[in-house]
Amino acid sequence: MNFHDYQQEALKTDQVPYRSGEDGDLSNIVVPLLGLAGEAGELLSEYKKYLRDGEAHQLFKERIEEELGDLLWYISNVASKFDLDLSKIAVNNLAKAADRWGGDICSVRNFDQDYEDAESFPRKFEVELRAETNDGVVKIQPYIDGEAFGNELTDNHPNDDGYRFHDVFHLAYVAVLGWSPVIRKLMGRKRRSNEQTDEVEDGGRAIVIDEAIVALVFDYASVHGRLEKTDTVDFHLLKTIKSMTGHLEVSERTTGDWEKAIVDGFKVWRQVVANNGGRMSVDLDQREIRFLGT
Repeated sequence: MNFHDYQQEALKTDQVPYRSGEDGDLSNIVVPLLGLAGEAGELLSEYKKYLRDGEAHQLFKERIEEELGDLLWYISNVASKFDLDLSKIAVNNLAKAADRWGGDICSVRNFDQDYEDAESFPRKFEVELRAETNDGVVKIQPYIDGEAFGNELTDNHPNDDGYRFHDVFHLAYVAVLGWSPVIRKLMGRKRRSNEQTDEVEDGGRAIVIDEAIVALVFDYASVHGRLEKTDTVDFHLLKTIKSMTGHLEVSERTTGDWEKAIVDGFKVWRQVVANNGGRMSVDLDQREIRFLGT
C-alpha cells in the first residue's frame, strides 16, 4: 500500500472529522496532535518495559509494531486535517535527509569550470596566518604560497576570542564548497569576464553574505564548545545559511556540504588558535583543509 492510499483509507476511520467553517474545528485538529503525543509515550513505555524485563517481554516487537502503526495513523490524520499529502511529505523528507547526509563528492560542480586560470581558484594552495607586530599591536597577516594578501587582522573585540583567524573559515568554504567571494576578491580571482557573475556571484552583496555567515557560525560555535566535541551542526543554522545563499551559485551545495565546511573549518581554526598562527593546505579536488603546523 502506498502513502496516498493509506491516507485515504485512514480517513474512513476518523472519529473526529474536520468540518470546515464549523465551530470546534480547532479541537478537531488538536485531537490527532494529542494522539501523536500519547502514542509516542506508549512507544517509549514499551521500550521501558523491554529495558526492565529484557527477553521476558516476549511481545516487544509486536507492541512496537502496533504503536508505530498508531503513530502512522495520527500522522496521516494530521496531514489530512492540514490538507497535506502524506506521499509528498515522505518524498520531501527523503530529499531533506539526502541533502544533509547523502551527498556524493563526484557530483560537486566546479564553479570555475568555464573560466580561465586567472579567474579561478587554484585547485590546491597553501596559506599561512602569521602573527606580526605593527606599532606594538599584534596582528595576523595572511600569506598564500608565500605572498601576503588581504589586510592585517585583529579580533576587533575586547576579549581574545580568536576571531583574528577567521579567514580559516572562508578558506574552509573554498576547500569544501569551492566558494568564498571574500577569498576570491583577496586573491584577485574575480570572474570579471562575465558581467553577471562578477556582479552577482563575486560582488559586494555576496561578499557581505560570506562575512555574515562566518560571523553567524562563529557566534553559534562560541556557545557550543567551539565545536570541539561534535561533528554536527544544528539543522536550523544550516537552513538559515541555505536561505541566505539561495540566489547564489553555492545554493547547489547541500546542508551536508555546509556542515562539513563548518566542522572542518573549526577543526583547523582551533589548531591555528592554539599555535597563534600556522600553515594550512586548501585542496579543492579532495574538498579538504588541513593544518600543516607552524
